[in-house]
Amino acid sequence: MSSTIQASVLHGARDLRIESRPVPALPPSSVLVKIATTGLCGSDLHYYNHFRNGDIQVLEPLTLGHESAGIVQAVGADVTGLAAGDRVALEVGLPCGACELCTAGRYNICRGMKFRSSAKGGTPHAQGTLQEVVVQGAGWCHKLPDGVSLTLGALVEPLAVALHACKRGQLPEGATVLVFGAGAVGLLCAAVSKAVTKAKVVIADIQAERVKFAVDNGFADGGVVVPMKRPETTEAKLDFAKEVAEMVRTVEVDGKPVGEVNGTYECTGVEACLQASIYTTGPGGKIMIIGMGNPVQTLPISAASLREVDLVGVFRYANTYPRAIELLASGNPLLPDLTKLVTHRFSGLDSIPKAFEMAARVKDDDGNLVLKAMVDM
Repeated sequence: MSSTIQASVLHGARDLRIESRPVPALPPSSVLVKIATTGLCGSDLHYYNHFRNGDIQVLEPLTLGHESAGIVQAVGADVTGLAAGDRVALEVGLPCGACELCTAGRYNICRGMKFRSSAKGGTPHAQGTLQEVVVQGAGWCHKLPDGVSLTLGALVEPLAVALHACKRGQLPEGATVLVFGAGAVGLLCAAVSKAVTKAKVVIADIQAERVKFAVDNGFADGGVVVPMKRPETTEAKLDFAKEVAEMVRTVEVDGKPVGEVNGTYECTGVEACLQASIYTTGPGGKIMIIGMGNPVQTLPISAASLREVDLVGVFRYANTYPRAIELLASGNPLLPDLTKLVTHRFSGLDSIPKAFEMAARVKDDDGNLVLKAMVDM
C-alpha cells in the first residue's frame, strides 16, 4: 500500500478539496478498512452547505461521511474474529466506554461521544469516511454475511436508527403506525415497522412522489400528502395540525379507516408534524421523535398528557447494528427491498460535490425521485 491516502476534506461551505494524508498507524485492537461505499446523510448535507449543523460549528477541516461499508485490509495484533478480506459495516460512533451511560448500554448518549463526520465534541473532529481508508476499532466493525451486499452494508447505519427507534417505542405486534417524513430514515422506520412489528403503516410527506414510492414499493399501506401550508399564529398552526391528523385518520387500510394510531415516528423535525403526531396518536400511544428540526416548538402538551401519549426521544442507535445485519440477511418477506432507496450513485472522490448537489434535490434532471445518493470509492 502507498504511504499516503486520498481524502475529501471540507474547508468551508461547499469548499471540498481532495488532499493526501499519511496512512494511519494501526493500533493492536483496530483494523484498517478500505472504504467501499458511503451514503450521504442529511447531517452531511448541512455541513457541506453551511459548514455547520444547527448550533454545531465546524472548527477545522473535516472529512464527511458516516454511512459506510468497506473491506478489511489489515488487522491489529490483538484482533480476533476479523481478517483481511472481510466485508464490514462501520459503526462510527466512538463513545468513552467507561461512563455510567456506556456501562448501561446507552453509549449513543455518552457525553464524551466522538462521531465520524460530526463537529460535535470539539477538536480534533472525528474524520468521516469519504476517504480511501480508515482505522477503526475492531469492536465497531460488523462483519457482513454472504448475501448482504456492501450497498446494504452502508444502509446498516440508517437502518440501525430505525431499529433503535422501534426498540424505544416497544409497540405491540400488529400496531397501526404513522410515519411523518418519507425520506430515507422515514422509509426505513416504515420498513422496520412492517418487518419487525408487523404493523399497518401510514406514511405522510409533503412530496406526493415520495408517498407514492412508499406505497408502491411496500414500505407503507397507505399515504397522506401533507398540504403545503404555512400558518402564522399558534391557533392557526394547531388547527392545521388537527387537519393533518384528520387526513391520517381517514386513510383506508384493508378497507377501513385507520383512525387513531398506536405509534408515530416523527422523522421531519417540523413543528406542524409533531403537533399533528400528538393529535393522531391514540391514548397510551408513543411518539418517537427522530427528526432534528426546529429546536424550539409549541406543542399541545395537554392533548398528550391527558391521554398518556409518550414523547420518546431517539438519538442515533445503541446495540442495533447486529440486529440490522441479521434483519438484512433474514430473507424476511415483510421487509421491502431496501436497495431501492439508493436512487443515485457516484464514483470516486472527484464526484463527491456532484453527489452532494444531487442529495439536496427532490428530483433529478430526468424527473426521477432522489432518496439516497451513494458514493462508491
